[in-house]
Amino acid sequence: MRHEPVDAVVFDVGRVLYHWDMRHLYEKMTSDPERLETILGEVVTEEWHFLHDAGRPLSEMVLERIALFPDYTAEIRAYATRFNETIPGPVEGSHELVERLHARNVPLFAITNFAAEFWAGFRPRHRIFDRFGEIVVSGVERIAKPDPAIFALSAERFGHAPERMLFIDDNAANIESAANCGWQVHHFTGADELEADLVDRGLV
Repeated sequence: MRHEPVDAVVFDVGRVLYHWDMRHLYEKMTSDPERLETILGEVVTEEWHFLHDAGRPLSEMVLERIALFPDYTAEIRAYATRFNETIPGPVEGSHELVERLHARNVPLFAITNFAAEFWAGFRPRHRIFDRFGEIVVSGVERIAKPDPAIFALSAERFGHAPERMLFIDDNAANIESAANCGWQVHHFTGADELEADLVDRGLV
């Protein structure tokens, strides 16, 4: 399959470079399966977390949530103080692809839906991000994927035309939005499939 040339590769972070699942934290806090499902399905949900990714202040969100779910105060506070425990480690094979791209001098960037406070506590611990140029963080910019505005901002920051960049994300809505903004895209399902695409494009 013939592809347009790619001048830069742009990664998502959660579920592309690093596993992310709030279950990893809350399994440590309760052995009651019913309570665990309530925490994940009603209290500390990904939809609620997304508000923080988009820039809502953590302190405000936590106090509001505790008022709604006072029986889950400890779990809600743990979300604020133990977020790194929801990220158990790298996605298998992805970091190796970053290193191979870096070795070929392919410019690397990232666009991540990540809360500003959480990013500040996560980024310094992980040297893989030293391989990247600009990283656009939703919580810092107060714009989150799939809003087209974050792709416009990123293209400006990265200094490459959208049609000359390959954007990699696990979320179908984000992929669709990027494609609509003119980016080349790869819907991430695993490192093996990504490697095949990168090889096909002559990038690794």
